[in-house]
Amino acid sequence: EIFVDPALAFANGWNQIYSYLVSIPSEIVAAAVVIEFWTTINNAIWITVFGLLMLITALVFVRVYGELEFGFSILKILLVIGINIMALVITCGGAPNHTSIGFRYWRDPGTFVQYLGIGGSLGRFLGFWTALNSALYSYSGIENITVAASETRNPRRSIPMAARRIFVRILLFYVLTIFMIGLVVPSDDPNLLGSSGTASESPFVIAARNAGIKVVPSIINAVVLTSAWSSGNSNMLGGSRVIYAMAAEGHAPAFFMRMNRFGIPYVAVTLLGIFMALGYMTLSSSASTVFTWLQDIVSIATLVNWGIICIVYLRFYYACRKQGIDRHKELPWAAPFQPWSTWITLVLFCLLFLTGGYETFIHGQWDTETFISSYLNVPIIFVLYFGYK
Repeated sequence: EIFVDPALAFANGWNQIYSYLVSIPSEIVAAAVVIEFWTTINNAIWITVFGLLMLITALVFVRVYGELEFGFSILKILLVIGINIMALVITCGGAPNHTSIGFRYWRDPGTFVQYLGIGGSLGRFLGFWTALNSALYSYSGIENITVAASETRNPRRSIPMAARRIFVRILLFYVLTIFMIGLVVPSDDPNLLGSSGTASESPFVIAARNAGIKVVPSIINAVVLTSAWSSGNSNMLGGSRVIYAMAAEGHAPAFFMRMNRFGIPYVAVTLLGIFMALGYMTLSSSASTVFTWLQDIVSIATLVNWGIICIVYLRFYYACRKQGIDRHKELPWAAPFQPWSTWITLVLFCLLFLTGGYETFIHGQWDTETFISSYLNVPIIFVLYFGYK
């Protein structure tokens, strides 16, 4: 609104709200499916239980939210450290099967493999590009450290500290972990293509199973369960604050600004709670297909949001330069390598957005769901933008 256009703020705000409305039931369904690893009863029970837990946390125990997230984060960090140590032990031959793997899987079947049966370097590049598209969404929500700034003690110190640490976490928890996965699991392992939704397709579970280690799947599943709950809680906090902010700017109905005695925008939280019922669609096979479509569109909404963040940042950067503001001296934190890193990122996001459904344009690969979910967000954003105008 300040650096580009109020219409863009309106369009991206509702784009974000849509994303939250669908991603929260997605997390609840993920938690319910994970429990199937241990017991099989009607998933409606677990959808109800986790939905109520998230609502109660968001409406009443908001002070507990930070403590819960701290606990869940510690569990995730311990899991990542543990599975990387396990992968190192396996590749060095310390597992029960005493087989040293080393870099064997980098040579056979290789790190880059053909995709869609297309031969040569083009097939390998398309495999990489598709993996890049998939990996992109693993980082969705990483920008949400800023959403809670107004409710954070000393945000001028806390937010820059969190921003700096994100880069370190990406290197340690993403890049290192993916490197270890490449050592212990061959790219052609048939178990990677399963669809149970539990931890059984996790590459670390596959590596542990192949090495003869038995207790790992249950441990990973338990932490994945807390991760789904944690992500749902985070989306409840972020989503309700975005709705409140939209109402405060006049971009959403004013009643979304109503607060309870704990200082929580309860009407906004209630709206998110109502849409949790979308999770029950997964109990029917036909409705489940529709729910999958909704989830796919959320992924593209994330990419659109990131692209708009880049545009707004560039406007901010050039505004600072025009006004003679030294970002490094006058701001609590200044992002490095600017503006080139943002320009490169914006171009990459545009390419990923435009090529997200490239498979559908290859002869014999047409898929209506992929095409619609990849490109429906384009007309939605334009309708919201020009509709506001």
